[in-house]
Parts: sequence; C-alpha cells; structure tokens
Amino acid sequence: MNLAMFAAPPQSASRPSDPLDHLTDLLFHEMGSPGVYGRTALYEDVVERLAVLISRHREPDTEVMRFPPVMNRAQLERSGYLKSFPNLLGCVCGLHGTDSEIHAAVSRFEAGGDWTQSLSPADLVLSPAACYPVYPIAASRGPMPAGGWRFDVAADCFRREPSHHLDRLQSFRMREFVCIGSPDQAFAFRERWIERAQQIARDLGLTFRVDDASDPFFGRVGQMMALSQKQLSLKFELLVPLRSEEQPTACMSFNYHREHFGATWGIVDAAGEPAHTACVAFGMDRLAVAMFHTHGGNTTRWPTAVRDLLGFPRNDR
Repeated sequence: MNLAMFAAPPQSASRPSDPLDHLTDLLFHEMGSPGVYGRTALYEDVVERLAVLISRHREPDTEVMRFPPVMNRAQLERSGYLKSFPNLLGCVCGLHGTDSEIHAAVSRFEAGGDWTQSLSPADLVLSPAACYPVYPIAASRGPMPAGGWRFDVAADCFRREPSHHLDRLQSFRMREFVCIGSPDQAFAFRERWIERAQQIARDLGLTFRVDDASDPFFGRVGQMMALSQKQLSLKFELLVPLRSEEQPTACMSFNYHREHFGATWGIVDAAGEPAHTACVAFGMDRLAVAMFHTHGGNTTRWPTAVRDLLGFPRNDR
C-alpha cells in the first residue's frame, strides 16, 4: 500500500551527488520536473520481467484487476487518505465553465498571466496506491464468501514529493496482492507474504532487511497514528540499502489494515462482521532501480541465476 518515504536532503541549484545518479542517463529521460521521467527500453524491459516474476507467485483463486492512474475523488476521501496524507495527494483539475470563461483563461496566459487561477477540481484524483479502488468494488458484491477474496492489482500512482533521487519518484508503478477476509485470513496472508517476498529478493540477488515501519502520516495527529501503527506491528517493509544501511529504500511493504476498509466500505461476512484486509505492495520502479544499482547497468553481465529467473535469453551473454 504505502511505501514509506525517508526524508530527502534539500535540493539546490548545485545539489550534492547521490549514489544513484550514475544510473540516470542509462534508465531515464528528463521531463522537466523532479521525480517524473521517461523510461528507456533497457529499464522498461527489467520492469516488465519483474512483473512477470511477481505474477508467477500469484496465489490460486486470485482475481486480476488493472487500474488507471486516476480514481474517484469521493472514494479516496471516504477511504481516509485525505485525512492521513493530504500533503501527498494530487488532484485532477480542468478549465470548466462557459466558452467565454475558458477563452478568458487562455487569453490571460497569452498576455503573460496565470491561467491556472481559472482551474476547478474534477471528480478525479491521481491514485496514490494501487489497492484503493478494489475495496468499493468488493463491497458492491455483497457479503464476503467464507474463503474471502484475493486480488492482484496494479496502477500508475502519484504522490506529490518532488525529489531528484531516483528511488523517490512522484509518478511510479505499484503492484499489490490484496486479501479481504477474516482476521485470521488477512493476518496469515500478510505473514505468508513477508516470507515469500524475502525469498524473491534473495533470488534477485538483493541485499535487504525486513523491519517494522509506519506510514508518513500528516501532522501531529498523524504522529500518534504512526506510533500506534508500529506498536501494533501493522506494517513491515523490505528495505534495500541503495544509499546506505542507515538510509535504506523501501522496495516492498506488508500491511495489515485490520477492519479499517471493511468497516469503511461495509464489506462484511455472512454474519455481518466487518472484513479484515491486508496487502503486499511491490514498488516496481524502486525494485528496478535496485536491480541496476546492485548488478550494474549491463544486464548481460548480471549473475546467471538472476538472468535465468527473469527470463533473459541465454544467447545474449
């Protein structure tokens, strides 16, 4: 769900170098805004191979859903995101109104003024995580079956955190496996995936550790929520030391939401008890950057076991 962000150093015109900077030209094309990049064919090939690998670990009876980069604003508000992370949210706005009002905004821009003051919000926001749309969809299906539900979801996501660090993109891809079920089912799902994900990371040749974590909740109340999250062991992350052991990068997260989404959306079992939910989230772009940082920019020289795992052809070595 939410992959925690560690505070980045302030950026300046002569910003200090970063251990990942040498990968920028190999993997990305600058697009004029920090954390928003075009991607090279080399980079996309690795992202796609990682996605195939993750798909091979999909549990039986898991329903696949793929979501667009936007979602309904009212649904996200109801899920509680605005209260918890208002500083990260991106809203879709447009020039609405009469033809003359829209022409006036364009004319103001042509005269050197600010056309954006005429914008008004649409009913859409940029999706901050891949799993949010699945809960209202599940709720619309009526009582939860005894075995619960499993979903495989993915989306292009956005969080407003401008940074020049390659592991802190504003626009990024997220893949999630989601469980909606009883408390035991959801908790067991989260624990199962903590173990499975570590094996995936080992197979990929990554150095990592798993540690408890909290989401970057906003404000003073958020600090209390983060403390409670850690005390209840609701969130763990798989951390890769791309920069240092002291400032690792969260490439996967393992979240147990308890009854939050079940109660919020009225997802209940046959007895009317709210469902519990859990998810494992893969930061696809962070994983890809971690692979290049760990194994180098030339994929033909990656370890044979890693290349075989990702399905690289053997005749290009």
